[in-house]
Amino acid sequence: MTYDYDVVVVGGGIVGLSTAYALTRERPGLRLAVLEKEAGLAAHQTGRNSGVIHSGVYYQPGSLKARYAVSGAAEMVEFCRTHDVPYEVTGKLIVATDPAELPRLHALAERGRENGIPVTELDRAGIAAHEPEVTGIAGLHIGTTGICDFPAVAATYARLAGEAGAELRTGTELRAVARRADGVTVQTSAGELRCQVLVNCAGLHSDRIARLAGDDPGVRIVPFRGEYYELAEERRELVHGLVYPVPDPAFPFLGVHLTRGIHGDVHVGPNAVPALAREGYDWRTVRPRDLADTITFPGTWQIARRHWRYEIGELHRSLSKRAFTTAVQRLLPAVTAADLVPAAAGVRAQAVSRDGALLDDFAFAGFDPDDPRSTRRLVHVLNAPSPAATASLPIGREVARRALAAREAGG
Repeated sequence: MTYDYDVVVVGGGIVGLSTAYALTRERPGLRLAVLEKEAGLAAHQTGRNSGVIHSGVYYQPGSLKARYAVSGAAEMVEFCRTHDVPYEVTGKLIVATDPAELPRLHALAERGRENGIPVTELDRAGIAAHEPEVTGIAGLHIGTTGICDFPAVAATYARLAGEAGAELRTGTELRAVARRADGVTVQTSAGELRCQVLVNCAGLHSDRIARLAGDDPGVRIVPFRGEYYELAEERRELVHGLVYPVPDPAFPFLGVHLTRGIHGDVHVGPNAVPALAREGYDWRTVRPRDLADTITFPGTWQIARRHWRYEIGELHRSLSKRAFTTAVQRLLPAVTAADLVPAAAGVRAQAVSRDGALLDDFAFAGFDPDDPRSTRRLVHVLNAPSPAATASLPIGREVARRALAAREAGG
């Protein structure tokens, strides 16, 4: 086969772009293309998150999420400093508002310390010293959490990769994949391309791309929409930094929290409701194929069976501003419904197994240089929800390592 590119990366979000950046740094002169179906880069998860540089306090010690978030947070701060991307290391509070939450709060403190994160335990006065308007009975202060402009980070990855020779092909949708022993041929909306290795960083569509390429990912992306409000400009002084509730370990979402962004806005949310399309940012957006994929997947019904009480509460807060406000008032009693202004929603690309388990770690498939039985010429990023933006530099290096090893292995 005559190759147009050595490596083609599918997906122009922060993970695909960090992979392109890592590839160009590791292998100067590599013929590389990034395919993005939208007219611009970072249009979905990357462009719709709350901008938090996560510390890694929540994640199982030794997991990829824990390792990559802790190292990635420090790297992200340095990257932003080096490349003049707006950022700030603010720290954050995790606040218990009910005595039943105290055991989980203490367990979280221990987990943070196991992950090498500085954690300070607070009483009511300690909470008030950081956030005078926040009410809680106990809390944690996590000093390494920060905020930044992740779309600007993604744009910087793209610029650096482009300057090193990568082609960034927006408006180019992948439509078919033919894998051969000597390479991969892809059909796109802009024509046919041939490459040695195909890298799937397609986020909300990563499972579909894997199946299109002939691999069974063993999981399905089940989209959950996170809906946000923001504080009206004249009420932003109610929140100084980042304030989170104690998370429910049975569900992979962090609950409604308060996030002062790098540009001064204060986001309130998100909830977590089923989306009716993989890019369904409101209730009006329904895509029959996406909906059919979700409702015919056995794992969806297992999730519903296990978490229906939780999800009813989330749906109530989605449909009732009063209910959403009540949830916020647990942390911030002074807030009123009039203080909350609708803001842009996001959709989380959450991989779910057939038995309804929500994958709680980053997951890769395809070629693995440590597994001689693995599929060659293809690398898939199957699960990279939050904290993937924080961890994008180490994730990008890992994906690049697999892609370059796949290219060297050939066959």
